[in-house]
Amino acid sequence: MADNNTIARPYAQAIFEFAQETDALDELSISLTAAKDILADGRVIKALNNPALERAEKLNFLTDLFIAAIGPESFFSGTNDHGTNFLKLLLEYSRLDVLPEIRDRVEVLKSDAENRIEVNIKSATELSDSQIREIQSALKTRLGREINLSTEMDKNLLGGAVIRAGDIVIDGSVRAKLESLANTLIS
Repeated sequence: MADNNTIARPYAQAIFEFAQETDALDELSISLTAAKDILADGRVIKALNNPALERAEKLNFLTDLFIAAIGPESFFSGTNDHGTNFLKLLLEYSRLDVLPEIRDRVEVLKSDAENRIEVNIKSATELSDSQIREIQSALKTRLGREINLSTEMDKNLLGGAVIRAGDIVIDGSVRAKLESLANTLIS
């Protein structure tokens, strides 16, 4: 059985292409983020799984939630026929559960289209502003993209940092260096 990321990919590609053609990428991004948050609520999932509700009632329930969360400008508010049709399609094929993965994939596609990349740095200690600027500059040069950087401390790291930029992982943690040294000594 396919995982949610595999299932989400063609849906994300289709909705991304439509939003890009109609200059609605930001609206779609905001709406998909709201969808991810809305579907994280167990009560919403319970209501949507109620077999007594018809598909049209589920659609109205969802569009009302989007309007309440974002306002009538939501991509999925019911005023955008393409957004409504997208929700209908997901409901028809019981694919609402992949909306979070669709959102994540659309964000990757959007970043690629805008020539930027999301980068996360986990470090053992808090990074100074100058360290962050230096890392950001080096990554911008290496990746040839604008960098959206987020940092977090990870108490499990002995020292150093782990940088994730899309599929790229740069492990500069002390643990990784020790493991590399141990592997060298063993061979």
